[in-house]
Amino acid sequence: MAEKSVSTQSFAVEKHREFKGRKLRVAIIGCGGISEMHLRMLAKFPDVEVVAGVDTNPARLKVMAEQFGISKLYKDWKKMLREVRPGAVSICTPNGVHAAPAIDAARAGCHVIVEKPMAMSPDQCRRMIAAADKSGVKLSVGFQYRYHPNTQFLLRARDDGRFGNIMFVKCQALRRRGIPNWGVFGRKELQGGGPMIDIGVHVIEMAHYLMGSPQPVAAAGNTWTYMGNKASKVVSMWPNWDFKTYTVEDMAIGQIRFANGAIMQIEAMFAGHIKQDVWNFSLSGDKGGCQWDPAMIFTDRAGTMVDESPAFLSKETDFPALFTLKLRDWVDGCLKGAKLTAPGEAGLAVQKILDGVYRAADAGREVAIK
Repeated sequence: MAEKSVSTQSFAVEKHREFKGRKLRVAIIGCGGISEMHLRMLAKFPDVEVVAGVDTNPARLKVMAEQFGISKLYKDWKKMLREVRPGAVSICTPNGVHAAPAIDAARAGCHVIVEKPMAMSPDQCRRMIAAADKSGVKLSVGFQYRYHPNTQFLLRARDDGRFGNIMFVKCQALRRRGIPNWGVFGRKELQGGGPMIDIGVHVIEMAHYLMGSPQPVAAAGNTWTYMGNKASKVVSMWPNWDFKTYTVEDMAIGQIRFANGAIMQIEAMFAGHIKQDVWNFSLSGDKGGCQWDPAMIFTDRAGTMVDESPAFLSKETDFPALFTLKLRDWVDGCLKGAKLTAPGEAGLAVQKILDGVYRAADAGREVAIK
């Protein structure tokens, strides 16, 4: 017999009333490593209380109890939603388990934040957005680099008209030898892909955000696997990855066309023969260009080509600082109705880009993005 739904729209309205002047009661779904960052940052917020944890691994639930003092622990998120009735959930599961708990939580009247990438396909993203919209709850995607000082500086420059019409963006997320040797990063059925969906996604979403979030309409690309599925004796920072279960790409190269005529090129790599790791993007407009790291604007002044660097930017650029900003943005959206910096629609747009490159690689030709 099918399990009864844990959701009603009236329950969502009731939740909104409860939020006024009260703490946001948050449950963590997926208690792996990244959840610990969420827990540490949420603990800083006096208007948040973490009330439950969900994971299928008893060892991880033990960590939640012993290190973070969470007493309500579950293996099944549906049971947790029914019994705990949290006001919001933070989803820190592997990529392949993002959509289902997000949809169930939204239908139960919970606000949702989901780690990147948003899901495994654009269709899953659309269903997540639809569930949140129907229940009137907030849905945010964990794009913490939108809050990075470099990104914010370039956004201000864009809004000031410094780039003009943006025509071209190049995204690079490259590791010489950086295949993760923990988690499920090499398993396509759980992750959806390799370096493009794991590390490339951040550079892609920052660049797309800076472009003004134009609509992607077509993708071309290719992927290659040549190291990850083989044993290696090469000394590296993360040796002895599980090559036997490795089914993702080592390298992905893609190109996206947007409805406004702009082009984005993407290079993503877990392992390759390059001089050094690269994690950056550059932008070209008809009035100026820029790069993200180090943050710099390229333009013309007084009949001279000039490179402009900020004299000062915030030094809070590490993971804890960025996670604090993204979680604060989400909590304010939940409790105060503030506009989200990284709403579900942003996650859907990025998912279309990722999906488009992978589909183009499989088809061996350019594919349409809808």
